[in-house]
Amino acid sequence: MSVLARLSAGLLLAGVLVGGGTYAWVSGVRHDAPPAPGIAFSPEVQDRDGLLLRAFPLADGRWRLKAEPARVDRRFLGMLVGYEDKRFYQHGGVDPLAMVRAAYQFATHGRIVSGASTLTMQVARLLEPREERSLKAKLKEMRRAIELEARLSKEQILALYLALAPYGGNLEGVRAASLAYFGKEPKRLTLAEAALLVALPQSPEQRRPDRAPQAARVARDGVIARLNEDGLFGAPEAELARTAALIDRRLPMPMFAAHATEAALRERPAAGVQRLAIDRGTQDRLEDLARERARSLGDGVSLAMMVVDNASGDILARISGADPADKDRAGAVDLTKAVRSPGSTLKPFIYGLAFEDGIAHPETLIDDKPTRFGTYRPENFDLGFQGTIPVKQALQLSLNVPAVALLQGVGAQRLASRLSEAGTRLVLPPGEVPGLAVGLGGVGVRLEDLASLYAAIARGGEAKALRARADDVATAPVGAHRLMSEVAAWYLAQTLAGTPPPHNALGGRIAFKTGTSFGYRDAWAVGFDGRRTMAVWVGRPDGQPVPGMIGRTAAAPLLFDAFARLTTRPAPFAQPPRDALVARNPDLPPPLRYFGRAGGMSVGTGPRIAFPPEGASLDQDGDGPLALKVSGGRGGLTMLVNGVPAGETARGATLFWQPPGKGFVQLTVTDADGASDSVTVRVR
Repeated sequence: MSVLARLSAGLLLAGVLVGGGTYAWVSGVRHDAPPAPGIAFSPEVQDRDGLLLRAFPLADGRWRLKAEPARVDRRFLGMLVGYEDKRFYQHGGVDPLAMVRAAYQFATHGRIVSGASTLTMQVARLLEPREERSLKAKLKEMRRAIELEARLSKEQILALYLALAPYGGNLEGVRAASLAYFGKEPKRLTLAEAALLVALPQSPEQRRPDRAPQAARVARDGVIARLNEDGLFGAPEAELARTAALIDRRLPMPMFAAHATEAALRERPAAGVQRLAIDRGTQDRLEDLARERARSLGDGVSLAMMVVDNASGDILARISGADPADKDRAGAVDLTKAVRSPGSTLKPFIYGLAFEDGIAHPETLIDDKPTRFGTYRPENFDLGFQGTIPVKQALQLSLNVPAVALLQGVGAQRLASRLSEAGTRLVLPPGEVPGLAVGLGGVGVRLEDLASLYAAIARGGEAKALRARADDVATAPVGAHRLMSEVAAWYLAQTLAGTPPPHNALGGRIAFKTGTSFGYRDAWAVGFDGRRTMAVWVGRPDGQPVPGMIGRTAAAPLLFDAFARLTTRPAPFAQPPRDALVARNPDLPPPLRYFGRAGGMSVGTGPRIAFPPEGASLDQDGDGPLALKVSGGRGGLTMLVNGVPAGETARGATLFWQPPGKGFVQLTVTDADGASDSVTVRVR
């Protein structure tokens, strides 16, 4: 065909297209046409700040993520418009000048040099794909583009292109492509990366960098050269972009907090975008730590970690296993929700109730010696005994006999009730009730329960429900229960801060407690500073023992390393409450100087409240006092109402107390040796 013939054909084609577009505009456009059919996007789960934790493919396996122009690199947008549709912001969906230019180039070159499709026309084709490539199909595409322009803003049309443009394989949209090829969101792109993303949609399968890297490089460099000629950037920058390495493989899509994001999708399958309370930076650093440590744990041994914000109860990180893809370590199991024996990690709450009841103080002396509690005779982990030591040291050394003695004083059922009221589900064998063994790990709990309980200590004793979601105001934690008094929580935090740290770690920076379950099945470490609480578990998911695995050597170093990954300077603890008694043992009131010590007396022979019994309901007539009858005990008795001293007597007898009001009241009596008994009653 001669140049003149090609020119005539090209001009005729341009006339038909321009004329057809004009006809479509004046007679075929439906201004009430829907802007776009329903578009399914990949479900997203984001962190508290809107950063992507994980996206899930559509049912057909495609990745299609929403892409707002404001969240895409501005230079990329400029390059896209400059390369594909220079008059995008001026035309109404069809660009007559581009059609004339395309026709002239066809006439003079004998081939298509540049197309006449606008970005809006490409969006129309992506929304309603047509197999045929005919003049009729092109006219329909033009009409649909004009309809889109009539109903949508330029930003909305651009957003559709950014979400629907093909990038090879099952990737649709610039976000999916940027994540798969560069491992990052398209918010910040290099010039070379932006050029590749501009070039790919024209021939996505032929230019895929993971399968056709040379074709991808040629296409990328072509975009750079043309836009350099148009003056979008200078020659030195263009040359630097052309020499940039080209990625030749696809990266896996981001997957942080695998179990938490899967659970979110199960809970709300219809939600397009969900937001969890997790902080992605915290989650990322601890997932890296978990993978590193898993290599040295041994075959089949896994770990779990959880980080909680003390003030809000938000779950900032949930490491539910060493690696979700590791079948040998039961990666499919969410170990933060597994019920396990807590070892000694419940001991602090025994001490906290003893502090609250006024039967012990951190400086109170207590005996660690062979003792029998009925038929129960606990032993320490090292099978030795420390003699008479301060209560705080007994907790720091995790001694068993003092813990059981204090538990007998506060009551195992009361401890279990207080933990349950704080939201912890204690799992006991069928038919069993809480006994003294609960304090040494004879019960089942979950890692997330321990994180919640220790966060309550850090919060001054206030129990709050953990919050997993940042997008659900209805589930925001509220202070529904008090785990212990503020003074008791402060005593406990100061005591736990003095626990000897693991080898090569600095002490006094975090308050923590370790635990080891019977048979070396579970190793625990739970700790907090003034800002966050962290719980760590190490063990085999199948419950098999790991000989020699204990909390101090297996879990505590991981706890300290995790804190070090998150902060260089742990947040300070709270200041002492007004009612806290900061004193040495000789300066304590006599009943608080010793606990359960009376010249050969066995623990458990102190005073006993004969009336009212535990759980009784008392009717108060008028405003008069109520009676409390006590048997046993040595020397004078001291009575406490809700932890506040309320009177003394020279010997065991009937005491009278004034209820502070209607509701539940805790009554405690202590004798001269510090032995005590408590009941909780209801005043009506």
